Amino acid sequence: MHSHELTASAAVSRTASRGEMRKIVTASVMGTIIEYYDFTLYTTATALVFNKIFFPGESPLVGSLAAFATYFVGYCARPLGGVLFGHFGDRIGRKFALMMTLIIMGLGTFLIGLIPPYAQIGVWAPIALVVLRCLQGIGIGGEYGGGMTMVVEHAPPERRGFYSSLVHIGVPAGFLLPIIFITLLNVALDEADFLSWGWRVPFLLSVVLLGVGMFIRSQIEETPAFKRMKRDGTQAKVPVLEALRYHTRDVVLGIGAKIAESGLFNIYAVFAISYCVNVLGMKSQIVLYGILLACLLECFTLPLFGRMADRYGKKRVYIGGMIAQALLAWPFMLMLASGQLPLIYLAIALGLAIGHGSTFGAQGAFFSSLFPALVRYSGLSLVQQIGPILGGGLSPMIATALLVSGEGYGWVIGYMVFMALLSALSAWRLRDAKME
Repeated sequence: MHSHELTASAAVSRTASRGEMRKIVTASVMGTIIEYYDFTLYTTATALVFNKIFFPGESPLVGSLAAFATYFVGYCARPLGGVLFGHFGDRIGRKFALMMTLIIMGLGTFLIGLIPPYAQIGVWAPIALVVLRCLQGIGIGGEYGGGMTMVVEHAPPERRGFYSSLVHIGVPAGFLLPIIFITLLNVALDEADFLSWGWRVPFLLSVVLLGVGMFIRSQIEETPAFKRMKRDGTQAKVPVLEALRYHTRDVVLGIGAKIAESGLFNIYAVFAISYCVNVLGMKSQIVLYGILLACLLECFTLPLFGRMADRYGKKRVYIGGMIAQALLAWPFMLMLASGQLPLIYLAIALGLAIGHGSTFGAQGAFFSSLFPALVRYSGLSLVQQIGPILGGGLSPMIATALLVSGEGYGWVIGYMVFMALLSALSAWRLRDAKME
């Protein structure tokens, strides 16, 4: 073991009490909800709005493909945010980095709500969309590593799976809120008003959430591990380089294990909307109801899988979830393509609440344990932000392109199975480490 790892091990001297953990988890969950509200709002608008107002004149599927390309750009910006805020988080403090990510994310989302349509400013509209999407990506790129590190460094070892899974509730909950907004506006307004100004309302309201989030995060205490490192002056000089130098294998395999978790999530929650609207001709709000229900269910299944990770092993639960999703791929697409609403709802619910929930519930504690405290924020950020470029950033675009090619959804099934098995193999090769 390297000397810097021994130092990090000695730094973890205590865990938080149950009352302290409640406060820490609540603050981290709320922060994650706000971050994913911003990010998911863009996701939903990409499938329903941006292909029409920023990329007009194309067929619905081709317009969606162009809009999903801007969605992918945000994923490409995430590693930059991970490296930047991982450095600040490991050098200056987890809390400082988390406050900065919130500000950047909130501003990016608010300004997207102010972009004029293509009809008014031409090519500058999609250009502005790409720039602000990059800003969003940088913010969320630094968010996850800090929020998860904050919780696992406070949590007792035997409960890290459970507490880290509670932080992940912020993702489906953050996905839930903007879909509720979009659904209500979609129902209350006719299509012309919704495309003209209605879709902008949730983006502009993000400035309110930004204020709430800043207050909540100001209440979080710095972790004992970082306090000790700062007192002793043992922080890594360039954390991301040390993470890559001493933990190359964990970073590479972690990225591979992450691909399907993010990629399949966006198949269930993003591609499914586009498929049902543009291929099956269904009304968007009807599909959104199914996403709402599935996200609500996942809020309850995540802590269940987190407890299972504590009891049966993080690695075992994670791999089991990947194999389950490989088996689910064919029934999922078959139910989606049926055009029958109950089957579509069931497909999305199984995908999100069971398939994604099983891997995401175990993931926080599993990946956090791979890195010592002094490079944990940076190492975790590398895994969490590079993996989704190859997974969630590409999956809606690739799945849509496979449909545009005219080969049907069989290729989409093959793509889903490939992602799941790749991530299962990567996770199997990772060590099931115990965090110091």
